[in-house]
Amino acid sequence: MASIKQLDDRRFKITVSNGYRPDGKKICKAKTIRVPESIPKRGIRQYVAHEAEELERQFKSGYSEDGNLPFQEYAERWLARQVRYAPSTLESYRRMLGRVYPFIGAIQLNRLRPIALENMLVELRKRKYRGKPIGEATVQKYLTVVSAVLTDAKRNEIIQKNPARMIDLPLTRRTTQYIPSPVEIQKLLDVLAKEPRHYRMFYLLFMCTGCRRGELCALKWEDFKFSRGSLLLTISRSRSVVPGKGVVEGPTKNGRSREIVLSSDLRGLFMSYRRRKQMEALQAHRELSPYLFTEEHGQLIHPDTFTKRLRKIYESIGFPKEYHLHTLRHYYVTSLLHSGVDKQTVADLVGHADTGFLERTYCHPQQEQKVQAAGAMRSMLRPKGEALFNLAAACPAKSRSA
Repeated sequence: MASIKQLDDRRFKITVSNGYRPDGKKICKAKTIRVPESIPKRGIRQYVAHEAEELERQFKSGYSEDGNLPFQEYAERWLARQVRYAPSTLESYRRMLGRVYPFIGAIQLNRLRPIALENMLVELRKRKYRGKPIGEATVQKYLTVVSAVLTDAKRNEIIQKNPARMIDLPLTRRTTQYIPSPVEIQKLLDVLAKEPRHYRMFYLLFMCTGCRRGELCALKWEDFKFSRGSLLLTISRSRSVVPGKGVVEGPTKNGRSREIVLSSDLRGLFMSYRRRKQMEALQAHRELSPYLFTEEHGQLIHPDTFTKRLRKIYESIGFPKEYHLHTLRHYYVTSLLHSGVDKQTVADLVGHADTGFLERTYCHPQQEQKVQAAGAMRSMLRPKGEALFNLAAACPAKSRSA
């Protein structure tokens, strides 16, 4: 039961106990309330009893414990507990939280309201990157990370609701994803045939497996296993560039391992590449590196090197500036979808937890499919009669003065 102490006519101190600490002291929660003037004197006792009951319910269900922690302190504890994210992802979360702390870091968890988060978003929209305002999608990424922290607090019964989920957000502009045409892919393959082996193998694997850059950089020979005549590739780690820490190896982006079956062509290329690497190590009187992608001296290649090298290749063959390394992954996903591979299988192959992101990002038709759709519609309408198609010719265009 809660104890109530009257301080004056309309002020009361409510104290609730909930067990004992290891040192034998009671765990207590106290709150001083003031009864509003709108409550008549005969209703004061009932009002205070209700407040005491509510405080006792909240405290004993756990919602008051740690609720007084400032958001920044809880967020730092949340970051320290995360083990499922890749180091680069965790570092990006750390940077984003660092930018929101000036706006909400000092606010207690149980006092954080949607309006405070809305004011935070207003200030974030004023930020600039390379002289231009940051996009709405970037602004909302900050809120997503804040929401992850608050969801954790709700899961631990520290707060009852997540205020980040109560905000009405404007629609974000969808980023256009570019897909190389078959002619462009053939042009790229012709150029890659002249590249050093490690670059050639890296870009071919990127194009034919849809792996992320860091996942390919972390590949080891032991990740390839022969099974029933097929070559099975297991993706279980990633090498990422973390600001201030250099290249760090950790789990994949979603913390899960996945398997990819390589085609017979890729299997042959892999065997040839491994024999060449073994020969290089033997000639240099050194042991073969456990990693696939090393330079001629057996040292690991920096992930950024692959990105910069491909950008130069793109420039040399006149590819659009919008093309980047990830374009090859996008080509892989889109090609599978257009070939009839189901979305769940594609999501598993590229390391997405579900098909949601896949549908939002990749499920759009190429230009060729749009042309085919127009042709199909024309073929369907043609049997209805030539009159429909002669209608435009029969109707003269309106003059400008009409």
